[in-house]
Amino acid sequence: MTTPGAYGAEVSPEPESAIQARGLGKSYRIATSGRAHDRLSEAVVERFKAPLRRREFETFDALSDVSFDLPWGEAVGIVGHNGAGKSTLLKILTRITAPSQGRVELGGRVGSLLEVGTGFHPELTGRENIYLNGSLLGMGRREIRRRFDDIVRFSGIERFLETPVKRYSSGMYVRLAFSVAAHLETEILAIDEVLAVGDAEFQRKSLDKMRDVAKDGRTVLYVSHQLQTVTSLCTSAMFLDRGELRLHGTVDDVMEAYRESFEGHRVRQRDAERRPGNGQIRLRDVSTPEIREPVGDTVVSFEVGANPEIVGKYFVTCNIRDHQGLIVAQCDSRLVSLWLDPSEPHRGELRIKDLWLRPGPYTVDMFLCQAGVFDAWSAAAAFEVLPHLPYPEIVIEDGIFGAVLCDFDYEAW
Repeated sequence: MTTPGAYGAEVSPEPESAIQARGLGKSYRIATSGRAHDRLSEAVVERFKAPLRRREFETFDALSDVSFDLPWGEAVGIVGHNGAGKSTLLKILTRITAPSQGRVELGGRVGSLLEVGTGFHPELTGRENIYLNGSLLGMGRREIRRRFDDIVRFSGIERFLETPVKRYSSGMYVRLAFSVAAHLETEILAIDEVLAVGDAEFQRKSLDKMRDVAKDGRTVLYVSHQLQTVTSLCTSAMFLDRGELRLHGTVDDVMEAYRESFEGHRVRQRDAERRPGNGQIRLRDVSTPEIREPVGDTVVSFEVGANPEIVGKYFVTCNIRDHQGLIVAQCDSRLVSLWLDPSEPHRGELRIKDLWLRPGPYTVDMFLCQAGVFDAWSAAAAFEVLPHLPYPEIVIEDGIFGAVLCDFDYEAW
């Protein structure tokens, strides 16, 4: 499964390179027939009933022939559609999983924050987990103690330092995990979009901290769907598409290539088998009126299939994105107490009231989730906001900024 010597020593052959990747590939086996048994007795009975039956598998290439060099002091944004291989690439670079093909040379220690809960032991306290993480990174107790106060102060969890982290909220978890990863002076820092769990103030602090890390000569890898964050933070970028590295270059060039890929990606996503998610339930249709005024309600209709074998209800999440890829609205059905029964099909409607949108094109992403993701349909629908503004006076376009319009007035005295 893993090629010998897939990882090089933590000393790059070229001092100016923080990471060198050559021909990276990652393949998974996916079952296409039969089912896995939870108990040995079930497997034995099944074998006696059908001794010649075998489970069938197919190979899924999450990454294919990815090569690049990353210098020191770069903040590198990694963008791509759902299922493009971004998280898989980070897991390989941070040694969470090994590549099936190719080789990686790392120029130093890697600190990472990829998923809520990774790297922490739930039974240990916040204090104990700070020391555990540092030890796993090869740091001595004195080195960790020197950074300890900065870690705690940045995370803002002083009151809960002696509490087992299993009792932390997801936001507390992320604050502490990011603070540990950013302050323990690893040479390479890898962050997935898990920062979206934190509040706006902590996200701002985290982005500022990542800028400081890059200025210190360390290398930052940042995966995000929030393109404005990549633009403001990163000094270079990579665009992954269906497991292949399409472009590695300046942020502006990569953002342009990513935006141009939206229409092709939207066409591919109509095939449910090509969408991310475990497929236990799929969206059958998502639609919205193709034209709308800048002011008013936004309506998204959807249709979902059924699967009586699923236990427990599931929820729906919808994102509205502008042409830059920025999420201007996110609507999670849990927030309004809507849960769907998987034993029967459903038709539904999301109505976003009084959403003031700037003129231009928008896309709709739709997700079906429970403990995992059943279906993730990016650009499931699209609409255009008419090119005129709902204000009494005409002004030049340069006078209109912001992701959305505002219902506002001025008074002076």
